[in-house]
Amino acid sequence: MDYIKGKIRNIIYQNKDNGYVVAVFRVKEATDPKMEEYVGKTVTITGIFLDINEEELFILYGSPVKHERYGFQYQVKSYEKEKISSEDALIEFLSSSLVKGCGEKSAKKIVEVLGMDAIAKIKSDEHALDEVPGISDAKKASIRSSLLEYSDADDSLLKLKELGFSIPEATKIYKKYGASTKYIIEANLYVLTEIMEFNKIDTIYKASHEEYDLVRLKACLVEAMMRLSNHHGDTYYYEEEIKDSLKKEFNLVLDDVTFEEIVYSLEEENKIVVEQGIYYLAMYYDAEADIVNRLYELNANNTTPFYQFDEELSKLEEENHVHYNEDQKSAIKKALENKITIISGGPGTGKTTIINAIVKLYIKMHDYSPMEVLANIALLAPTGRASKKMSSSTGLPAMTIHRFLKWNKDTDNFGVNEYHKAGENLIIVDEMSMIDLTLFDALLKGIKSNVQLILVGDVHQLPSVGPGLVLNDLITSDLFTFCPLEKIYRQSENSYIPYLALEIKNKDLSDDFLSQRDDYNFLSVDGKYIKEMIKKICMMSKEKGLNEEDIQILAPMYKGENGIDNLNVILQELFNPRNSKKEEIRYGDVIYRENDKVLQLQNNPDNNVFNGDIGYIRKIIPKSAKNKDLILIDFEGVKVEYAKEDLNQIKHAYAITIHKSQGSEFSHVILPITRNYYKMLYNKLIYTGVSRAKKSLVIIGEAQSFIMAVQNDYASTRKTMLKEKLVNKFIPSR
Repeated sequence: MDYIKGKIRNIIYQNKDNGYVVAVFRVKEATDPKMEEYVGKTVTITGIFLDINEEELFILYGSPVKHERYGFQYQVKSYEKEKISSEDALIEFLSSSLVKGCGEKSAKKIVEVLGMDAIAKIKSDEHALDEVPGISDAKKASIRSSLLEYSDADDSLLKLKELGFSIPEATKIYKKYGASTKYIIEANLYVLTEIMEFNKIDTIYKASHEEYDLVRLKACLVEAMMRLSNHHGDTYYYEEEIKDSLKKEFNLVLDDVTFEEIVYSLEEENKIVVEQGIYYLAMYYDAEADIVNRLYELNANNTTPFYQFDEELSKLEEENHVHYNEDQKSAIKKALENKITIISGGPGTGKTTIINAIVKLYIKMHDYSPMEVLANIALLAPTGRASKKMSSSTGLPAMTIHRFLKWNKDTDNFGVNEYHKAGENLIIVDEMSMIDLTLFDALLKGIKSNVQLILVGDVHQLPSVGPGLVLNDLITSDLFTFCPLEKIYRQSENSYIPYLALEIKNKDLSDDFLSQRDDYNFLSVDGKYIKEMIKKICMMSKEKGLNEEDIQILAPMYKGENGIDNLNVILQELFNPRNSKKEEIRYGDVIYRENDKVLQLQNNPDNNVFNGDIGYIRKIIPKSAKNKDLILIDFEGVKVEYAKEDLNQIKHAYAITIHKSQGSEFSHVILPITRNYYKMLYNKLIYTGVSRAKKSLVIIGEAQSFIMAVQNDYASTRKTMLKEKLVNKFIPSR
């Protein structure tokens, strides 16, 4: 393989996170004919480097390229540091700035006494330098420490490359684990699944170990359980389920004895828990236990009656020109007087109105000043859009649960936790149906045991993406103050959206679902015409002055003829067509251009954007001063800068999944329904999609497929033990 050899003269740019480097390189030797003219000269190089120093001699493997903006460059695909092969080179290295405490005089003594194996001897024997006269103990320690630190990175990088990792992957691993990398490689490569895909690690591990190696069997069993949870939402499993998952995912078939041995070993390591024939991942077992104990402690605290409730509520009704029904009044009063209150209702039942009333009356009840309000009340939701809706309705700040708990993306830990609790006295959490077991556990750990906790949501919506069925389990335990809201408030005499949602919930569709209303229309078309019909409706909407900010297409699936990916291509061309004045960038087979509507797919608390947030690409800067493409996205005033490699965090959002729409409301919703979506046509999904519409809803597709979806209870059950554990704790005699 052709290479160039030489030294780094100057580092122009270095990304500490991913190891990307732009540098000036002085070429000493070249085997590539295209690089021969550069011998004795400098050239710009680009590539990923784990560790780079100007003192070292590098051998670079890659190819010369002509960059349209930056001219001639040498793109480095891989590299190695030249081994020291002469006494002069060894002395030069030991006396360089890389080895602290060793000048040229000491270096010569070391080589004279220890020879060409000096570095290996010093690294392997802490007393090797004792043989060299004239070097103080402090300098000996400094020299050895420098050599160990220097070699760690190189040794680890080399070993990771030999195992099959790319340089960017090896860089990512070493930056995460540092000196511990070599021990992970030797002891258990599966530790790396914290930052890399399991299948990648498993493939590399299998290349040098037996398929039924003990370390692999334990890692695969835990991963099989994790995949069961992620796929089904369960928090526990049965033996046969785990064995079936091992066979399906990894083609591993375990006999009973081997299975029991692996399970016992994992129990000893506190990775799984087995109770009465039920198998848990320890993280879910502990989360259920923590939730039970913390709710028990919270519920045991005394409550404060609100003696002036009727009088103050009447004043609030007068001030806000609103009239609360008896269910709403009861919910407001109970929320103010109980430690834990759950409020659940469908669209149009006034959940937002109730939250607003609770907050205003709580402030009156405690006579808080504006500063005391901010210190004592926290309004939380699982998504950015849901928190913004709370803030808009109450006039107070609201935030995502992750932001409230000060989530650190890199460590996946919360800064607000059982050791550093938040100080607020009233916590209101909206969109509770979206909150999974581990997030609810983290929230309870981070709040005081004497707070008032109000949980608001719609139990009939889709369950959380992560494992657990928290809101449902809390309600059905019948242990906490529960306020169901049934009465629907009409937007107009001819409105239908909230009533359709109620009919879907009850699996009792009236003939009205095919009738046009002020806020609703069902357009019956064959599946093959859905795309054209969506396009036609959007064009008509544009003529009426609506745009992509007003209209949201919700669909169940990404793939297929009527899938989201396909719809987004069509809708991008309609709402934001190619224009010579707009910059655009290709990522894979997707083209993003300025003014595109996009969806955030990951939580990014550092930039205050979260999974499900919708924004717009305001600027694309090709190959900026930082030598990379930059994309500037505006999420409702929150402006975030993305590099091209970060675009895996976004998707086009002209059409999005119903799952991603949770926690949001949209003025005008278009909902395609076709038999091609059959795997995803079930009651809770359709109910959630319908209940996202605020002003109008258009369903396009096949009436029979819609009826089938309403009647289908798929995905409504999850295996959890939270309810049973709650009952056993609160009512031990039962």
